[in-house]
Amino acid sequence: MANDGGLSSFQRRMRAIPKAARDAVKPVLEREAEKIADTMRALAPDDPATPAPDLKSSIVVTGPGQTTPPYSQPGGAAVVPENAVAITAGNGDVRYPHLQEYGTTRHPAQPFFWPAFRLGRKKAVAAIKRGIGAAIRKSR
Repeated sequence: MANDGGLSSFQRRMRAIPKAARDAVKPVLEREAEKIADTMRALAPDDPATPAPDLKSSIVVTGPGQTTPPYSQPGGAAVVPENAVAITAGNGDVRYPHLQEYGTTRHPAQPFFWPAFRLGRKKAVAAIKRGIGAAIRKSR
């Protein structure tokens, strides 16, 4: 085989990077999403009069390729794309997270979803970038 100056080796490494990065980023995505979801659960209003399926227990993290719960906010049932996670509040039994978040004419807003997202986003993005960088360095 003719010497290509390392081109084939470089091309092989470049093809390996996306696969390694995808595999390495999934656990980081899920871990960071769980941290944000924990903050959401801590900020969600606690109503002792609410029966077992309550707002806090309806906050879930859905991984890549999975379907979010029906009637969840934001967006309802949807399939999460590859290299993504979704944090949702609500399900078939708990259909009022948007009313808690934004309030009504008779109920003041008690935001929990977006404040927790804003608190955790910067750290999550940094951790995901570190995970991708580590995967790329490891694949060399």
